Amino acid sequence: MSYESIDKMQNILSKTVFAHTDSPKKAAGRALGTIIEIISFYLIKTWGYEFSIAIERPLTEYANPGIKHNVEFTLHRGEKIKSIDTPDSKSITSNKIHSLCSLPPCFVRTANKNLIRENVLRNACTVAIAGSSFCNAYFNEDKTQIHIYELQNQPYAMIECKRVGVEEGMKKGPQTIEKAKQGSYVARTVSSIQRIRRIDGSISGVAEKDGELVLIDDYNTFIKDVISTGNRELLKNFILTIGIVSNHGNWFTSETQNKEMKILAQSYDWLLFLTDDGLSMFLHDVLLDNKSVYLPIKHAFEESYKKNKKANHFTKTNMDVEADRLLTSYFIKNISKIQGWFNVISPANEHISELKSSLKKLAESEV
Repeated sequence: MSYESIDKMQNILSKTVFAHTDSPKKAAGRALGTIIEIISFYLIKTWGYEFSIAIERPLTEYANPGIKHNVEFTLHRGEKIKSIDTPDSKSITSNKIHSLCSLPPCFVRTANKNLIRENVLRNACTVAIAGSSFCNAYFNEDKTQIHIYELQNQPYAMIECKRVGVEEGMKKGPQTIEKAKQGSYVARTVSSIQRIRRIDGSISGVAEKDGELVLIDDYNTFIKDVISTGNRELLKNFILTIGIVSNHGNWFTSETQNKEMKILAQSYDWLLFLTDDGLSMFLHDVLLDNKSVYLPIKHAFEESYKKNKKANHFTKTNMDVEADRLLTSYFIKNISKIQGWFNVISPANEHISELKSSLKKLAESEV
């Protein structure tokens, strides 16, 4: 089945959902960026990492805690410490959760947040913090229970999504290079195992072991070995950096990389390219088909962007409950196809299944 181009789909959205805005195509482009974040979230959730994910949690630079960066997602080692039955209430706040279960005294309550309110749930809702860990609340699959997980502050992986729309009459967005540099800087500064470039252009690395600096001949091979062997000392402050980028005229393709793509490819441990075909398929299946069983997803999307809206409930953080159920079902049902939406740009000659395997090993590592 053939799908319309992203340009055409963006124009459809700009003339329908975003027709009331001052700049309909820009608004539609920003919404596409949100959709890429949503695709990334449900991919990670379907891989089994829902209960270790944090969203837009500040990430400190390695050995430089004075500088923090907000990234879309981080994955953290941890364990479930409490489970409670979901109370019969339309609104469940973090304060309500605290009243239903007692957490260890070392934890301090966060500001009151809604885990669910008016059929809109909050993904990865942080309810308490301590010195080296924090507590997130998550619903189970059928929303009958709330699980409280204690997660380590230090993540083992981070994920950033990058997409920049193109204005009418322009060949490329003016901010593409700046966003590429921003993503590159974060990816290069958060992990204990760092990249260096050799005179021949190859990527080596440097790490600290037993108080001594260790020179790494081939960075990618070394990272794979460290993850495979579960080296506790080297994994302690290691963060696997993952970038997800989309095309739409700015990043070109995985075969014809421009400068922005090359900058990102040399900075992230894994750089995934979400193809236009993949994004088009998702839009067609769940947002643009008026006869689809996924129609509630389309309604949640349109309600979030209508004129005089009260709140947006179609994001990686806040999601309509029925839309969440259907998106979860869609990803589980189509996960093999969805994984095929992504081209792996770096490491070279790898498949996305290897990334999934690496995340599993990191999650199970004892550090």
